[in-house]
Amino acid sequence: MMISYAFLERLQKKRLLVKTRKRGLHKGSRRSNAFGSSLEFSDFRAYQPGDDVRQIDWNVFGRTQKHYIKRFLDEQELSVVIYLDMTSSMRAHPGKWEQARKLAASLSFVVLAGEDRLTFIPVATHSAPIRRKGAVHRKGVFREIAGLEDTERSGDFYEQLGKVMARNQQLAIIISDGLEPIEKVEATLRKLCSARQEIWFIQLLGNEEIQPVYDGDLKLVDSEMGTAVNVSLNPTLIGNYQRRLAQHNEQLEAVCRRFGSHYMLVNADTDIQTILFHDFPRHVLMN
Repeated sequence: MMISYAFLERLQKKRLLVKTRKRGLHKGSRRSNAFGSSLEFSDFRAYQPGDDVRQIDWNVFGRTQKHYIKRFLDEQELSVVIYLDMTSSMRAHPGKWEQARKLAASLSFVVLAGEDRLTFIPVATHSAPIRRKGAVHRKGVFREIAGLEDTERSGDFYEQLGKVMARNQQLAIIISDGLEPIEKVEATLRKLCSARQEIWFIQLLGNEEIQPVYDGDLKLVDSEMGTAVNVSLNPTLIGNYQRRLAQHNEQLEAVCRRFGSHYMLVNADTDIQTILFHDFPRHVLMN
């Protein structure tokens, strides 16, 4: 997987946009709307009984003969968990699988570059979770996630996700093809919402899944179950498939919206830079 230095330099300047105002347990570099004790000056306000006298600006007092204290923007740490679907259906198409790893690695890079706390969980695999904090880890984690591989057959993404679900997170990002039954998606989102986590659902589909171009007699093999079926593809059958896929995706988006989650459909054949530097800002997920 070839990633240019220029790409990472550009990515390093990006930050995730979250709605949460929950305070982290440690200082970070993310500015909040609360006022605290960082070194970033905000403004002055009149001194009030109980304020720390060490915050009085004596230069202002010398000019105005009034007591004012400095206010600073509090620096908050964001806790982010990224769940990457590593079931067989995600890995069956090399292009989709490579793009999924690139996307997960890039978002992890952005989290760490912002001095935020990352938990990366590859779901339905024996690969171990990654937990890091700080920009010093950004390149190493990027390489580790981008190089993930697994050859074992696995399925039921949501059942496995329920077993490894992380707690005490402010933002949960799910990267999956989202093709499982809507009921399973709904149950997972309900659990995440009950933990007061903001949720981004990134549905990643390959172009051949969105607009199949196959024709004639084919043998289709279920990548997760290993079962096979012989079909005769024709324009009518493909049209029915596309309508069912569109209906499924509409239901998926509706479920996400009902739980206050952000839904984003990504074509895996789109260039990663277009996804990150155009699509994510357009969805107001990154600046």
